[in-house]
Amino acid sequence: MVRRLSYIEVKEVSKQYRQRGQVTEALHDISLTIDKGKFISLIGPSGCGKSSLLRIIGGLVKQECGEVHIGGVTPLEAQKKKQFSFVPQSPALFPWRTVLQNMRLPFQVNRKADTETAKQHEHELIELLSSVGLGDFIHAYPNALSGGMQQRIGIARAFGSGAPILLMDEPFSALDELTREKIGYQLLNIWQEHQKTVVFVTHNIREAVLLSDEVVIMSPRPGRIKKVVDIQLPRPRNAELEESERFQQYISEIRALLRQEWQV
Repeated sequence: MVRRLSYIEVKEVSKQYRQRGQVTEALHDISLTIDKGKFISLIGPSGCGKSSLLRIIGGLVKQECGEVHIGGVTPLEAQKKKQFSFVPQSPALFPWRTVLQNMRLPFQVNRKADTETAKQHEHELIELLSSVGLGDFIHAYPNALSGGMQQRIGIARAFGSGAPILLMDEPFSALDELTREKIGYQLLNIWQEHQKTVVFVTHNIREAVLLSDEVVIMSPRPGRIKKVVDIQLPRPRNAELEESERFQQYISEIRALLRQEWQV
């Protein structure tokens, strides 16, 4: 039997936090494989370690035991090779920079890049902004934009950074439902074009089903993987698909699995 070789491999990972003499186990014996170009969502109750797992994959947090490999190297090695782009809950924009200037930031922070490199990518950055409906706002400042528009900048910037892996930590959590739905479809469109590997943390079941190739369901703390649900829905996905029986079946299946953990 040929061993499956995945892009991101998490093997028997556990994580503890220590504060004031107390030890809290955040993750216990997590094993997960993610193939290149896949969109994976992590879902589970608050405090189950979703964000901790995301940060361990990205090399921002070190696990107590277990191994993580990104294309055969450690997360820190992958970090040095600029393999990751992070999209947090807030877009982290500099208020004194215009939209386009904020988009250029990854090229300017990267010491191996220079101003000329950023200029070469400017056309692509503007196209990315246009794809999320911000083509007319490239010279605007963040304080003139809504929260949803600011978050779209963060998403477009992540795709424009050149990093092959996007780690997204509840990027839509502060948005209203209609804005969240709109940005979700815009994210799908960009991902469909660029096919980056995405690990996406969410509490929203509909969102997880709509976006993902696989939904990883986690248990309450200490976080364990209860089940990985393979979302076999056609792409590209649209609003009509959301009304289908199969889509609703996935939502019901995931909700039932989560309720088992919540004992609701």
